[in-house]
Amino acid sequence: MLDPNTDIRLRHQILTYHMSEVLTDVERANLLGLPEGCRIRERAKILCPEKLKIGKNVWIGEGAVLDAQGGLTIGDNTQIGLNVMIWSHTSHRQATEGKTGSPTKEGIKYRETKIGSNCFIAGPSVIGPGVSIGDRVIVSPLTFVDHDIPAGELVSGPRELKNLVQKVECLEEMLNQFRNQLADADKGPASQ
Repeated sequence: MLDPNTDIRLRHQILTYHMSEVLTDVERANLLGLPEGCRIRERAKILCPEKLKIGKNVWIGEGAVLDAQGGLTIGDNTQIGLNVMIWSHTSHRQATEGKTGSPTKEGIKYRETKIGSNCFIAGPSVIGPGVSIGDRVIVSPLTFVDHDIPAGELVSGPRELKNLVQKVECLEEMLNQFRNQLADADKGPASQ
């Protein structure tokens, strides 16, 4: 049985987001109680807005999901791109333990997530729960951030993957050269 108070809060949130579809970005931000200069595009959602600490002049792109259930801080002048997902909780243990749909929160881990000021988080990217991102960080599109990022860094999942592929190719080439040297040594001087 669902808690009637939860039902009422959820219904209010659904109606608020539905109504906000016809508003401008600034009007939507005002309706959601965001600070001065903030803008939020349609279909963006804030989960547990009472635990969100957000600075001034933050832009939130279409379809973004800001999960503040474990606590979420976003600094001034940060841009959150289209379809970015920022998490402050994980429920994978609930699923793997067969407790999905359980009325309890057992198996859910909450961890505060922090994003600094003057950051650019390109979409679609995912920021994992408990991650701290310093000021002036750029996160490239299609990046999964699951560790802390110091100020001023550029993070790129696709670029890091490309670098790993290049390193593996280099190691494979070195291994092939080594194998060839071993094969030549096994043939000995008589076969040369």
